[in-house]
Amino acid sequence: MSQEDEIILETRDLVKSFDGLRAVNRCTVRVRKGTITGLIGPNGAGKTTLFNLVTGFLRPTSGAIYFKGSRIDGLPPHRVFRHGIVRTFQIPRALGSMTVLENLMLVPPRQAGEALWNVWLFPFRVGRQEETLYEKAMAVLDFLDLAHLRDNYASHLSTGQKKLLELARTLMCDPELVLLDEPGAGVNPVLMRRLVVAIEELCRGRGITFFIIEHDMDLITRLCNPVIVMSNGEVIAEGSPEEIKSDERVLEAYLGGQYIERQRP
Repeated sequence: MSQEDEIILETRDLVKSFDGLRAVNRCTVRVRKGTITGLIGPNGAGKTTLFNLVTGFLRPTSGAIYFKGSRIDGLPPHRVFRHGIVRTFQIPRALGSMTVLENLMLVPPRQAGEALWNVWLFPFRVGRQEETLYEKAMAVLDFLDLAHLRDNYASHLSTGQKKLLELARTLMCDPELVLLDEPGAGVNPVLMRRLVVAIEELCRGRGITFFIIEHDMDLITRLCNPVIVMSNGEVIAEGSPEEIKSDERVLEAYLGGQYIERQRP
């Protein structure tokens, strides 16, 4: 069995209701290891809610979520994180009052320096770990062409630079699955090209699986295969970008009555 035949993430009949409104309705999704899988759909389709369910920010009303065959639904975010699942958000959440480098150094969990007694009793151990993290952070910044901004405050970065910083932060914890929520929103073409190249290199070179919400169909077409389509909380289609673009269910979900009217003789 090849890597791309292996299911790394699966949701089964997932439901999430808010005061009687079903944001996610019996949603079954499978993400294969080593792929860059796209998730598209109209506003309000339930895409971000699905991400919040997978990463533990919301608890499902019913259904199940499996990661590498183990059930993770209901786990809090920090425990989902420890399984190797990391996400970014539509609006970057970097710590604006800290430098780019500090934002990365803060990410890895269970650092020795977090315990005060380690600083007192084992200063050399703490120092060695900090040096290792510094080298790793600089390697990540070099990879994403952010090293020249290492001492800049995160709040001073452009939107595109903040999106790259979000990706850099995920790499500090060696994830197996990265969920990206609209990585292209507000990013200029130059930085977008760098972001796309980085995602492709991380997937092909390091085996990181990506699950991406995006509205930019040009980006989805270039980057993602397969593409999953949601509408009204349900999965309505799945396939290659070319198959999705010609699927009548997808066109109707996006265009509604305008699409139906155009199809009449």
